[in-house]
Amino acid sequence: MRSQHGQLPNSSGASNIGFHLQAITKVYRMGEVKVYALQSIDLNLYEGEFIVVLGPSGSGKSTLLNILGGLDVPSSGQIVFNRRDLTNASDAELTRFRRDCIGFIFQFYNLIPSLTARENVALVTEMARRPMSPEEALTRVGLSDRINHFPSQMSGGEQQRVAIARAIAKRPQVLLCDEPTGALDFQTGKLVLEVLEQANRELGTMTIVITHNAGISRMADRVITMRSGQILHIRRNERKVAPAQLEW
Repeated sequence: MRSQHGQLPNSSGASNIGFHLQAITKVYRMGEVKVYALQSIDLNLYEGEFIVVLGPSGSGKSTLLNILGGLDVPSSGQIVFNRRDLTNASDAELTRFRRDCIGFIFQFYNLIPSLTARENVALVTEMARRPMSPEEALTRVGLSDRINHFPSQMSGGEQQRVAIARAIAKRPQVLLCDEPTGALDFQTGKLVLEVLEQANRELGTMTIVITHNAGISRMADRVITMRSGQILHIRRNERKVAPAQLEW
Protein backbone atom coordinates (compact mmCIF):
# COMPACT_ATOMS: atom_id res chain seq x y z
CA MET A 1 0.00 0.00 0.00
CA ARG A 2 1.29 3.43 -0.85
CA SER A 3 1.56 6.12 1.78
CA GLN A 4 2.18 9.84 1.38
CA HIS A 5 4.60 10.80 -1.40
CA GLY A 6 4.02 7.36 -2.96
CA GLN A 7 6.16 5.64 -0.35
CA LEU A 8 6.33 1.88 -0.14
CA PRO A 9 7.58 -0.47 2.57
CA ASN A 10 11.25 -1.34 2.32
CA SER A 11 12.71 -3.83 -0.12
CA SER A 12 12.75 -6.69 2.39
CA GLY A 13 8.96 -6.60 2.43
CA ALA A 14 8.83 -5.31 5.99
CA SER A 15 6.57 -2.38 6.65
CA ASN A 16 7.38 -1.47 10.27
CA ILE A 17 7.52 2.29 10.49
CA GLY A 18 10.54 3.60 12.35
CA PHE A 19 9.87 7.33 12.05
CA HIS A 20 6.49 8.91 11.37
CA LEU A 21 6.56 12.65 10.68
CA GLN A 22 3.35 14.58 10.21
CA ALA A 23 3.19 18.27 9.20
CA ILE A 24 6.67 18.95 10.61
CA THR A 25 7.55 22.63 10.33
CA LYS A 26 10.65 24.39 11.64
CA VAL A 27 10.77 28.18 11.79
CA TYR A 28 13.73 30.31 12.78
CA ARG A 29 13.29 33.98 13.66
CA MET A 30 15.87 36.49 12.46
CA GLY A 31 14.70 39.77 13.93
CA GLU A 32 11.31 40.45 12.40
CA VAL A 33 11.81 37.84 9.68
CA LYS A 34 10.62 34.23 9.83
CA VAL A 35 12.77 31.69 8.01
CA TYR A 36 11.06 28.36 7.26
CA ALA A 37 13.72 25.64 7.35
CA LEU A 38 11.05 22.92 7.00
CA GLN A 39 7.52 23.39 5.72
CA SER A 40 4.84 20.83 6.62
CA ILE A 41 6.90 17.66 6.08
CA ASP A 42 4.96 14.36 5.98
CA LEU A 43 7.21 11.32 5.92
CA ASN A 44 7.44 7.67 6.96
CA LEU A 45 10.84 6.00 7.31
CA TYR A 46 10.90 2.23 7.70
CA GLU A 47 13.04 -0.05 9.85
CA GLY A 48 16.12 -1.33 8.05
CA GLU A 49 15.92 1.14 5.15
CA PHE A 50 18.90 2.84 3.55
CA ILE A 51 17.78 6.39 2.71
CA VAL A 52 19.67 9.10 0.83
CA VAL A 53 18.46 12.69 1.22
CA LEU A 54 19.52 15.02 -1.60
CA GLY A 55 19.24 18.76 -1.96
CA PRO A 56 21.24 21.98 -2.26
CA SER A 57 22.46 24.01 0.70
CA GLY A 58 19.51 25.56 2.48
CA SER A 59 17.06 22.89 1.33
CA GLY A 60 16.38 21.67 4.89
CA LYS A 61 18.41 18.45 4.84
CA SER A 62 20.42 19.15 7.99
CA THR A 63 17.40 20.52 9.87
CA LEU A 64 15.49 17.32 9.05
CA LEU A 65 18.44 15.21 10.23
CA ASN A 66 18.72 17.18 13.47
CA ILE A 67 15.02 16.72 14.22
CA LEU A 68 15.20 12.99 13.48
CA GLY A 69 18.17 12.72 15.83
CA GLY A 70 16.61 14.69 18.68
CA LEU A 71 19.19 17.47 18.36
CA ASP A 72 16.46 19.94 17.47
CA VAL A 73 12.69 20.07 17.90
CA PRO A 74 10.04 21.11 15.37
CA SER A 75 8.11 24.36 15.68
CA SER A 76 4.93 22.43 14.91
CA GLY A 77 3.82 18.99 13.77
CA GLN A 78 4.31 15.52 15.21
CA ILE A 79 7.30 13.15 15.22
CA VAL A 80 6.96 9.56 16.40
CA PHE A 81 9.71 6.93 16.62
CA ASN A 82 8.68 3.30 17.10
CA ARG A 83 5.33 4.41 18.55
CA ARG A 84 7.16 6.75 20.94
CA ASP A 85 5.93 10.33 20.56
CA LEU A 86 8.92 12.68 20.61
CA THR A 87 6.98 15.81 19.78
CA ASN A 88 6.88 17.21 23.31
CA ALA A 89 9.73 15.22 24.81
CA SER A 90 11.78 16.87 27.53
CA ASP A 91 15.51 17.52 27.18
CA ALA A 92 16.20 14.50 29.40
CA GLU A 93 13.96 12.27 27.28
CA LEU A 94 15.66 13.44 24.08
CA THR A 95 19.06 12.78 25.63
CA ARG A 96 18.02 9.19 26.42
CA PHE A 97 16.62 8.81 22.90
CA ARG A 98 19.91 9.96 21.35
CA ARG A 99 21.95 7.77 23.69
CA ASP A 100 19.91 4.61 23.23
CA CYS A 101 18.66 4.79 19.65
CA ILE A 102 20.78 7.06 17.44
CA GLY A 103 24.29 6.90 16.02
CA PHE A 104 25.67 10.08 14.45
CA ILE A 105 28.31 10.31 11.71
CA PHE A 106 29.48 13.72 10.51
CA GLN A 107 31.60 15.03 7.65
CA PHE A 108 34.41 15.82 10.09
CA TYR A 109 35.21 12.92 12.30
CA ASN A 110 35.08 14.51 15.78
CA LEU A 111 37.65 12.10 17.17
CA ILE A 112 39.60 13.02 20.31
CA PRO A 113 43.24 13.37 19.16
CA SER A 114 44.75 12.20 22.44
CA LEU A 115 42.85 8.90 22.42
CA THR A 116 43.50 5.77 20.37
CA ALA A 117 40.92 4.33 18.01
CA ARG A 118 39.86 1.87 20.69
CA GLU A 119 39.57 4.59 23.33
CA ASN A 120 37.53 6.82 21.01
CA VAL A 121 35.05 3.99 20.48
CA ALA A 122 35.04 3.07 24.18
CA LEU A 123 33.73 6.53 25.03
CA VAL A 124 30.41 5.42 23.55
CA THR A 125 30.38 1.79 24.64
CA GLU A 126 30.83 2.76 28.28
CA MET A 127 27.50 4.64 28.17
CA ALA A 128 25.48 2.25 25.99
CA ARG A 129 23.02 -0.31 27.29
CA ARG A 130 24.01 -3.26 25.06
CA PRO A 131 27.19 -2.34 23.24
CA MET A 132 29.51 -4.44 21.17
CA SER A 133 33.13 -4.26 22.24
CA PRO A 134 35.35 -1.55 20.71
CA GLU A 135 37.41 -4.35 19.18
CA GLU A 136 34.39 -5.87 17.45
CA ALA A 137 33.20 -2.49 16.18
CA LEU A 138 36.63 -1.63 14.77
CA THR A 139 36.94 -5.07 13.19
CA ARG A 140 33.58 -4.56 11.47
CA VAL A 141 34.92 -1.44 9.76
CA GLY A 142 38.17 -3.13 8.75
CA LEU A 143 40.45 -1.55 11.34
CA SER A 144 41.42 -4.50 13.53
CA ASP A 145 45.08 -3.67 12.89
CA ARG A 146 44.68 0.04 13.81
CA ILE A 147 43.03 -0.33 17.22
CA ASN A 148 45.92 1.26 19.13
CA HIS A 149 46.66 4.02 16.64
CA PHE A 150 45.91 7.68 17.30
CA PRO A 151 43.92 9.81 14.81
CA SER A 152 47.10 11.59 13.71
CA GLN A 153 48.50 8.21 12.62
CA MET A 154 45.50 7.48 10.36
CA SER A 155 44.29 8.63 6.98
CA GLY A 156 41.05 10.56 6.60
CA GLY A 157 39.22 7.44 5.50
CA GLU A 158 40.49 5.49 8.48
CA GLN A 159 39.42 8.25 10.84
CA GLN A 160 35.95 8.26 9.31
CA ARG A 161 35.76 4.49 9.76
CA VAL A 162 36.67 4.93 13.44
CA ALA A 163 33.80 7.42 13.65
CA ILE A 164 31.48 4.81 12.09
CA ALA A 165 32.75 2.16 14.52
CA ARG A 166 32.01 4.54 17.38
CA ALA A 167 28.47 5.08 16.05
CA ILE A 168 27.61 1.42 15.49
CA ALA A 169 29.26 0.13 18.69
CA LYS A 170 26.18 0.95 20.78
CA ARG A 171 23.98 -0.98 18.31
CA PRO A 172 21.73 1.99 17.45
CA GLN A 173 18.44 1.53 15.66
CA VAL A 174 19.25 4.49 13.40
CA LEU A 175 22.44 5.84 11.84
CA LEU A 176 22.26 9.51 10.82
CA CYS A 177 25.05 10.50 8.45
CA ASP A 178 25.73 14.13 7.51
CA GLU A 179 27.90 14.27 4.35
CA PRO A 180 29.99 11.27 5.52
CA THR A 181 32.14 11.29 2.36
CA GLY A 182 32.32 15.06 1.94
CA ALA A 183 35.92 15.39 3.14
CA LEU A 184 37.18 12.28 1.33
CA ASP A 185 38.48 11.48 -2.13
CA PHE A 186 36.47 9.30 -4.52
CA GLN A 187 38.03 5.91 -3.72
CA THR A 188 38.13 6.48 0.04
CA GLY A 189 34.55 7.73 -0.03
CA LYS A 190 33.42 4.47 -1.63
CA LEU A 191 35.18 2.46 1.09
CA VAL A 192 33.29 4.43 3.74
CA LEU A 193 29.99 3.87 1.91
CA GLU A 194 30.73 0.13 1.82
CA VAL A 195 31.07 0.17 5.61
CA LEU A 196 27.75 2.00 5.97
CA GLU A 197 26.03 -0.44 3.59
CA GLN A 198 27.45 -3.37 5.55
CA ALA A 199 26.15 -1.97 8.86
CA ASN A 200 22.72 -1.46 7.31
CA ARG A 201 22.64 -4.97 5.86
CA GLU A 202 24.18 -6.96 8.71
CA LEU A 203 22.89 -5.05 11.73
CA GLY A 204 19.53 -3.99 10.25
CA THR A 205 20.26 -0.38 11.17
CA MET A 206 18.07 2.23 9.49
CA THR A 207 20.63 4.42 7.73
CA ILE A 208 19.96 7.96 6.56
CA VAL A 209 22.63 9.77 4.55
CA ILE A 210 22.32 13.43 3.61
CA THR A 211 24.53 14.58 0.78
CA HIS A 212 24.95 16.95 -2.15
CA ASN A 213 26.32 14.01 -4.16
CA ALA A 214 23.57 12.57 -6.35
CA GLY A 215 25.81 9.66 -7.38
CA ILE A 216 25.48 8.15 -3.90
CA SER A 217 21.71 7.89 -4.29
CA ARG A 218 21.97 4.77 -6.46
CA MET A 219 22.86 2.63 -3.42
CA ALA A 220 19.72 3.64 -1.48
CA ASP A 221 16.38 1.92 -1.04
CA ARG A 222 14.72 5.30 -1.42
CA VAL A 223 15.92 8.76 -2.38
CA ILE A 224 14.33 11.87 -0.88
CA THR A 225 14.95 15.11 -2.75
CA MET A 226 14.43 18.36 -0.86
CA ARG A 227 14.18 21.99 -1.91
CA SER A 228 13.30 25.12 0.06
CA GLY A 229 12.32 23.19 3.19
CA GLN A 230 9.98 20.84 1.39
CA ILE A 231 10.12 17.32 -0.02
CA LEU A 232 10.20 17.71 -3.79
CA HIS A 233 9.83 14.01 -4.51
CA ILE A 234 10.65 10.52 -3.25
CA ARG A 235 11.71 7.72 -5.54
CA ARG A 236 12.48 4.07 -4.96
CA ASN A 237 15.46 2.38 -6.56
CA GLU A 238 14.18 -0.78 -8.18
CA ARG A 239 17.79 -1.99 -8.34
CA LYS A 240 20.31 -0.89 -5.74
CA VAL A 241 23.91 -0.42 -6.86
CA ALA A 242 26.79 -1.64 -4.68
CA PRO A 243 29.04 1.16 -3.40
CA ALA A 244 32.01 -0.22 -5.35
CA GLN A 245 30.08 0.36 -8.59
CA LEU A 246 29.14 3.97 -7.87
CA GLU A 247 30.52 6.75 -10.06
CA TRP A 248 30.45 10.49 -9.49
